[in-house]
Amino acid sequence: MDWLIADVIGDVALVLVASSLLGAAARRCGQPAVVGQILAGIILGSSVLGRLPGHLTSRIFPRAALPSLTVLAQVAIVIFMFAVGYELDRRALLGRRRAVPLVAAASLLVPMILGSGAALIFRSRFAALGQPDISRSFVLFLGVAMSITALPVLAAIVRERGIAGSTAATTATAAAGIMDVAAWLVLAVALAGVAHKSGRSWLVTLLLISGFAAIMLFAVRPALRWLMSRKSFLLSGRTVVALTLALGGAWVTASLGLHPVFGGFLAGLTMPRADGVPDAEVLRPMEQIANLLLPLFFVVTGLSLDIGALNGTAFLMLALVCVIASVGKLGPAYVASRASRLGPRDAAIVAVLVNTRGLTELIALNVGLSAGLIGPRLFSVLVLMALIMTVVTAPLLSLIGTPEAAPRASQGRPVAPLSPGATEP
Repeated sequence: MDWLIADVIGDVALVLVASSLLGAAARRCGQPAVVGQILAGIILGSSVLGRLPGHLTSRIFPRAALPSLTVLAQVAIVIFMFAVGYELDRRALLGRRRAVPLVAAASLLVPMILGSGAALIFRSRFAALGQPDISRSFVLFLGVAMSITALPVLAAIVRERGIAGSTAATTATAAAGIMDVAAWLVLAVALAGVAHKSGRSWLVTLLLISGFAAIMLFAVRPALRWLMSRKSFLLSGRTVVALTLALGGAWVTASLGLHPVFGGFLAGLTMPRADGVPDAEVLRPMEQIANLLLPLFFVVTGLSLDIGALNGTAFLMLALVCVIASVGKLGPAYVASRASRLGPRDAAIVAVLVNTRGLTELIALNVGLSAGLIGPRLFSVLVLMALIMTVVTAPLLSLIGTPEAAPRASQGRPVAPLSPGATEP
C-alpha cells in the first residue's frame, strides 16, 4: 500500500509540472493554456511516451494507481462544472436583442442535426472504427459532440484578446451559455437511453432525473438562500456548502445512472447568488480547487488516447467530423449574426468564437466513453477534433481583426466563466 501511495503522489506531481510547462508554452504561442494541457496528457499517454522502449507510460502510471487518479480527476470535473453552472449569467443569456437566441439556436441545432445524420449515413464507417452499437443514444451523443461550444475557453480568449464587452464577444459568450445548458440536457437524454444497465427503463431514469432537477432548483435553492441569510446558520463557510452541494449532486446523478458531472453542473445552477452575481467567497475557492486538479483529467484522457492505433479510416472520419463540427458552427452562426444586424466582421468573430471547443468537449467525450456510447478509437478521433477546433480559433481571430462595434457595457455583463489562469485559457 505504501508503494501505491508513493506512485499516486509522484504521478500527481509529474502531471502538475508537465501541464504547467506545456500550458505556459501554449500561451507563448498565442494559444489557450488548455491546448498545452491536452498535449501534456497526450504526450504522457500511450500515443507518445507509451511508444518509447520499455512502455514508460505503464511504468510511470501503473495500473493500480489509475483508479485513484481517475477519482481525483472526476472530483475536479465535478467542481469545475459546478463553477460553470454557478457563473452562468442568466440575465446575459436573455440579452442582446434577438442575436443571442438566433446564434445559439443556429449554431447548436445545425451541427447537432449534421452529427446525428452522419451517425446514420456513415454507419459502416463508424462500425469500422469499432463502434459497438449505432443506437439512438449514440446518434444523439454524436450530435452533441459536434455542437458543443467550450464556454470557459471562449471567455478566456475574449479576455486575452481585450474584446470583452464588445457586441461580438458578448453575443458569442451569451449564446455559448445557452448552448452549454441545451447540450448537457440532450446529453442527459442520450445517457438515459443506456439506463438499462442500472435495471431501470429509459423513461423511469428520465423522470427521476427531471424530478431531482426540480427539487434542486425549486426546493433546495430557496432553502439554501434562506438558511445562508441567517446568522445562526451552522455551516458558516460558504465553500463547505458549495462543495457539499456539488459532490452531493454528483453522487445523486451517478446513482441515477448519469455521469457525476451533471450533478455538479446542476448544483452550480442551484447555488444561490447575491443579487444575480456569483459570490466571490464561493466561486474563487471552487475555481482554485478545480484548477489544481484539472491537469489530472487531461492525463487520464491522454491515457485513454492512442493516436498510433488510428488507421486510414480513422483519419478519414477525423476529416469528416472536423468538417461537420466547423461548417455546422461557422456558417449558421455567421448567418444568424448577420440576420440580427451585426456587421460582417462582428458576425465572423461570433462564428469563430462559438466554434471553440476545449475542456467542455473533452468532458462530454469522457462521459460518452465511460458510458459505453463510443469506443476507444472513435474517442481518439473526437479528442483530436476538439484539439484542432480549439487550435484554429486564435489564428482565425487574428485574421479577422478587432470587432467593429464599440463596447456596450449597458447591454449586460458578459458571462465570465472560470478564471482563465489554469483551466481553459
